[in-house]
Amino acid sequence: MIKINLEDTYEPILINDDITEFKFNSELRSGEIIDLYVRFEKINDPFLPDVYNLAFGPIDSNNVIDDSIKMNHVNLNKLFSTIILFSITFLDHYQEVSVGIDGSNDSRAYLYHRMFESNQEELKEILITIGVDWYVRLLRNGNVEVDHDGVPFFKPKPEPFDLTRKASDLYRYYLIALK
Repeated sequence: MIKINLEDTYEPILINDDITEFKFNSELRSGEIIDLYVRFEKINDPFLPDVYNLAFGPIDSNNVIDDSIKMNHVNLNKLFSTIILFSITFLDHYQEVSVGIDGSNDSRAYLYHRMFESNQEELKEILITIGVDWYVRLLRNGNVEVDHDGVPFFKPKPEPFDLTRKASDLYRYYLIALK
């Protein structure tokens, strides 16, 4: 279980001018010190206005964050505490927005869900946590709503974070905002 402690975080070694990118070092179990980036980018979804997606990980040769790489960090608590602290810093600078965190696969969605669930008490004075599911609308004629290419049109459905949700029914996206 990840324990968030905003007093025990890695120091940033870079913060860009608009506070949308942070860089810090983390130690891996192999002993390697790796540069990690946290980046906030506005998503283009009319159903999730003013949401900035959070990506974190090392960058590749194209300056793109590789958020799918699996790494064995020495201190996951400190790693996620740092990411949450940077998110709070970003949200403090842009108070009318939310930060979205993608549970891009089941194990990551489970990790994020458990992290928010087990730290709800510590974070409830600072952050609002929202779970997001996607749905496809069933039309009155029995068909599902489709986009202009004929593909089912998935829409996000934000809801208050349900602490009792089972691991078999996790959110696909998590939003955090300042209280």
